[in-house]
Amino acid sequence: MTRTGNSAGGAALAVGFAAMGAALSAVDAAIVRALDGGVHPLTITFSRAVFGALAVAPVALLRTDLMKTAYPLRQHILRAGLKLVALACFFAAFARGPLTDVTAIAFTSPIFVVIGAALMLGERLGPLKLLALAVGFVGTMLVVSPAGAGVTLAMGFALTGAVVQAVIQLMLKSMSSGDRTITLVLWNLFLTVPMALVLALPFLSWPSGWQMGLLAVQGVLGALCMGLMTHAFSLADASIVAPVDFLRLPLVAALGWLLFGEIANPATWVGGALICAAALIASRASRRARD
Repeated sequence: MTRTGNSAGGAALAVGFAAMGAALSAVDAAIVRALDGGVHPLTITFSRAVFGALAVAPVALLRTDLMKTAYPLRQHILRAGLKLVALACFFAAFARGPLTDVTAIAFTSPIFVVIGAALMLGERLGPLKLLALAVGFVGTMLVVSPAGAGVTLAMGFALTGAVVQAVIQLMLKSMSSGDRTITLVLWNLFLTVPMALVLALPFLSWPSGWQMGLLAVQGVLGALCMGLMTHAFSLADASIVAPVDFLRLPLVAALGWLLFGEIANPATWVGGALICAAALIASRASRRARD
């Protein structure tokens, strides 16, 4: 049977879902910045998990069969734990660094997927993949150079989040073939809540009404974004879906300028473009290897 993602209709749906996910991710970053450091990143991670879980809880209660999974619980726990670390890193980065610079660094994740696939799955590093690594490295150096954001704690958090996100994508690549999108989303959200609570307990404080409203919106948007992107990757190859996610960079830049008066440096735009190009090259190389 031909997979839905191999048809033109499936690819179009995947692109649409990925575009919506990119837009929601941009809003997510803006919400973290709007909190202006008033809420600890681990508290944001916990509240996102809680509100996201509440948003999908009715679905799980009405359709208990959706919780049936082909994978052992420990695999879901590991993925949820890694997702928790990635989110906390990105939230810390968005709270402390320029939105556009942090987003550009976040796009190095597909490059780390290439490295991870070579180290963990034994995939061969051909000329295209090596080119992707070289271009991505140059782009990253531009963003973190003195002409860009510079080497800061925020950039360190962003880079760490990108590495962890790459590991998650490698796991998701295999798990999406055995479980439905909604199943992966439900397990991730429900397992993240208790894990995030343990980490956030030392930093928990009662937010103001304005902060609570932003956290609630972010939690719902986060659940929607996770579902959209997971489903997009299940409908089409990563080489089709991944480029659409690059919409986040101009969207985040626009929100940063409109809401916070941030203007990205030329080095950030050039470096971000190189990182996006590297990710595209890596996706193309992976697709060639499968053909």
